[in-house]
This record gives sequence, C-alpha cells and structure tokens, in this order.
Amino acid sequence: MNSFSGFIPSTFGNLRNLEWLTLYDNNLTSSTLDLSFLSSLSNCKSLTHISLSNNPLDGILPRTYVGNLSHSLKNFYMYNCNVSGGIPEEITNLTDLTTIVLGGNKLNGSIPITLGKLQKLQDVDLEYNQLEGSIPDSICLSVELYELELGGNKLSGSIPACFSNMTFLKVLSLGSNELTSIPLNFWSLKDILDLNLSSNCFSGPLPLEIRNLKALIEIDFSMNNFSGIIPMEIGSLKNLENLFLEYNRLEGSIPDSFGDLISLKSLNLSYNNLSGTIPVSLEKLSYLKDLNLSFNKLKGEIPRGGSFGNFSAESFKGNELLCGSPNLQVPPCKASIHRTSRKNALILGIVLPFSTIFMTAIILFIIKYQKREKGPPNDPNMPPVFNLQCGRAFKSFDVECAMMKSIRHRNLVKVISSCSNEELNIMIDVASALEYLHFGYSAPVIHCDLKPSNVLLDDNMVAHLSDFGIAKLLTGEDQSMTQTQTLATIGYMAPEYGREGQVSTNGDVYSFGIMLMETFTRKKPTDELFNGEMTLKHWVNDCLPISTMEVVDANLLSQEDIHFVAKEQCVSFVFNLALECTVESPEQRINAKEIVAKLLKIRDSLLRNVY
Repeated sequence: MNSFSGFIPSTFGNLRNLEWLTLYDNNLTSSTLDLSFLSSLSNCKSLTHISLSNNPLDGILPRTYVGNLSHSLKNFYMYNCNVSGGIPEEITNLTDLTTIVLGGNKLNGSIPITLGKLQKLQDVDLEYNQLEGSIPDSICLSVELYELELGGNKLSGSIPACFSNMTFLKVLSLGSNELTSIPLNFWSLKDILDLNLSSNCFSGPLPLEIRNLKALIEIDFSMNNFSGIIPMEIGSLKNLENLFLEYNRLEGSIPDSFGDLISLKSLNLSYNNLSGTIPVSLEKLSYLKDLNLSFNKLKGEIPRGGSFGNFSAESFKGNELLCGSPNLQVPPCKASIHRTSRKNALILGIVLPFSTIFMTAIILFIIKYQKREKGPPNDPNMPPVFNLQCGRAFKSFDVECAMMKSIRHRNLVKVISSCSNEELNIMIDVASALEYLHFGYSAPVIHCDLKPSNVLLDDNMVAHLSDFGIAKLLTGEDQSMTQTQTLATIGYMAPEYGREGQVSTNGDVYSFGIMLMETFTRKKPTDELFNGEMTLKHWVNDCLPISTMEVVDANLLSQEDIHFVAKEQCVSFVFNLALECTVESPEQRINAKEIVAKLLKIRDSLLRNVY
C-alpha cells in the first residue's frame, strides 16, 4: 500500500528463507511478459504467502513458473493485476494451497478440472475474468471449500449437483454469468451464509426449499427471469439481512411472512409484477434501512409505522395506485375508501384506467410538440462542417480527435472522441476510477469537477479521468466531507456543493449521475430545454415512467432493432442508476462501489441477451 513502481526484482529468489512476500497495492510491473520474477521464487522453499494484488503486472500467467513455486505455499493473491492467459493446470502441484485469488483479471479458457486435487482449498476467487464453459464437478472434491467466487465470467450450464456435498461452503458468488439451471438438491446447503446468483439466466418459480437455508444472511437473485409468486417460506429465514429480488418477473403479493424477517436490513423487490398492498407486517422490521418496492403494481396505503417513516419517495415510485403521506409523492388516501359501494368501485375501475391513458396521451403530445417546435438537430442552413449528416464531418472530427487526444494543455479544448457505441464501457471505466479515488486510499480523494470534458480516451477506447485542479483530499477525523470556496461546473455539481460549498464523495456520485444521463440522452444539463424548475434530472425522472424512448439518444436505440427489447431494458437500467446517483439527499445516494457493480451487471445482461 505504497507508491512503489518499476519492475519486481528477480533477485527475491536469493532470500532462501523467505516465508511471506506482500507487494500488493502498488504500481509494480514485470520486466517480461511471462512474469519471470515468479521463476526466481521457486528457490524460496519456505514461501507460504504471496500477495501481488492491485499491481499492473500486464503479463500472461505462466504455467511452469506457477507450478514450480514452493509446495508449502498456502496463499496466492493476484487480484486486479491485468493478467491474461489461462489458469495453469500446474497450479495443482501446490498441494497445500488454501487460498487462490485471481479475480479482476483477463483470464480466459475454462476452469481446470484438476482444481479438485487441491483438497485443502478454502477460498477460491476467480471473479471478473473471461472464463467460459461449465463449472467442473471436480471442484466439489475440495471438500473444505469455504468461499467460492466465480461471478462476472461467461460460465454456462447448470450449477453442479455435487455442490450439495460441500458442507463447509459459506459464501457462493455466481452472479453475472450465463448459468441456466439450479439442481433441486442445491437447496440442502443449510449452512450457507451468502448466496449470489444475480444476472444469470435462471427462470421458473423460486423453490419452496429455500426455507432449508436457515443460516442465510444475504440472497441476491436479481436480474434473472424468476417468475411466479414469492414463497411465504422465505419468512422463516430469521438471520436474513439482505434480500435482492429486483428485475425479475415475480407476481402476486408480498408475503405477510416477510414481517418475520427480524434481521432484515435491505429489501429490494423493484421492477417485478407484484400486486396487492404493502404488508403492514413490515412495520415490525426495526433494522430495515433500505427498501425499494418501485415499479411494480402495488396499491393501497403505504404503511406509516416502524422504519417506514425513514423511507423516501424513491422506495415506492412507479406504483400508480399507492397512496399515503404527501412527502412520498403519492396521493393522499381517502378515508372513505373502505366504505365505497360496489357500484362506486365499478365506476372507479372503469374511469381510472381511461383517465390514466388520457393523461399519458396529453404528456406524450406535449413532449412531441416541444420536440417539433425545436426543429431538427441538424439544420440544413448550417455550414457543411457542422452538419453531421455530411460524410466529411465525421472524417474531419476523427482527424481532430486523433490529433488532440494525444496533447494536453489547460488552454486547449479537451476532446472525448468520436465514439458512438462504447458509451457503457466508458462509463464503467469512469466509475472504476471514481471507486479508486473514494476507496483506494486511507484518505478518500474527491474529484469535485466530474464532467465529460474531464474524461479522456486512449487508443483502446479506455477512459481516463483527468483534471484534478480542484480535487480535495479528505483527511483528519471526519473523512466524510469538507468545505470549499472553489466553484465547480454549473449543471454537474451537487446541490449541497452549490448551496453550502460542501464537498464529499456523495457529490462526485451526483456529478457522475448527471454525466450518465448526458451520455445516454445526448443532452447537456445546460441545454436550452432546461430552465427554471425543469432540469436534466427532472426531465429524465418525469419521462422515464412513460417511455424510455422519450429521453434516450435516438442514435443508441431504435424500435426497428431486432434486439430492441433487451437494449431498451439496458437503457432503462442505466437511467434508473443515474437517478439513484442524483437523489437530493447526499446520504441516500449510492456509492462508487455500488455504481461499478450495477454497471457491470447491466453490461453483462446486455451482452448475454444481445450478443
């Protein structure tokens, strides 16, 4: 955790009695593509621990060197080192290994079937690579396995049935893959604590056997195709703290038994087809801090007791038939609603849908009329260089980008690039940079001026965050916020920054949310469309429930596209993430780690459904 740079020496092999080598969180590289420094370590016969994580090694994981390491080696960490190639089968020579962490790299190929020979394994982390194929049954031979993380790859097929034999397994993360089925005996893992199956291709109902997993603390089944009702048996999981079922096709009512989840802290059921009322039993959940029931078909009064007094309108938006307190942006409940006659109920059942359709039609007409009044974006009277329908314009712009992306000066215009189809990857890169600034050091760094012109692209279309002229380092006892008199860019800075000069990591998140909206709408926050109370954020928020097509850049999404539904869903996810970044209260905004995780889920979902 320093700022060491340069090559890792190949002379470490001279330290014959070396037991621990920890170089993680630096800027160290290898002098050769095959990571030859590992070869010298074969002389260290007492070596039990190697940690190289978070260094830009930029090489290929060598088969021979890894296999020749000390047979006493127990822990091997090489997370986020930009290492490529396959996982060498020779790693099974290291029979004392208990921990293998190779996540966050570019490893490809399949998981070696010989991995099961390492019977002392307790922790395997291969997440966020490019691994393909099925999960080998042989991995079940590592009977002491405690934690298995394979998320963020391209694994397909079924979860192996033999997983039910891994009685020590406590953490299983298989999210963001292409897995399709779950064996019935999988639900006998009664001691598992953390289960992540999100962003896969699982379908069908949630099994009643889920009640067997009594020790569960977290379930993440989001972004799948689970359907049917939510089984009331989930209410028997007394230790459950986090339950994520968003973006599925679940229907029916929220079970009253959820009120028995006495340890629950986070509940997300958004973007399903749930109906009925919100159970009053949820008022009993005294630890519940995060609730998201948005975009379902819920109706009736929002409970007021328990933790419900702490939730905002974001928890309930997209449910048109809910009523309750005005601060939740829902209509007040009518006191006489329970005494309404059958005749009146019938009238309401007929009139309400027609009035909703009528109001929606009016809103759509106003938006379309405003667009028509503004005129086409490419005026034929413009000089040809500025007319983007002219073929020479693209060539001219590409030439300008090629020249200017390699130079940098405070008095030169900063150019992003002429990209049109890499928006999602670029925003993932920016979010990753933000995550590093906020969490990569003991003292968080706040950029304070996040905007498109401060994002530069290299030859490989990788985004780099630049211009730290007004950045702040949070030091001292309070590392949550600081004050400044330096003004950031209008339109991108968070409300608390403009009002009080208060800067925090939450402010960077707000700016990122505005950037995300701008990237996918192709409208700057200072566009002439926005004035008075109407802002880019309010425009996206108001139009999104009606139609994604009203706000998305027409160059990114067309109804004629054969993958329109999948792409529209992706864009909808992006805009909702942007709205989560830009909520008014700084404390209620998500953080950079969560942004990266959600963007990766969105990208994986898009790739799975389109490509």
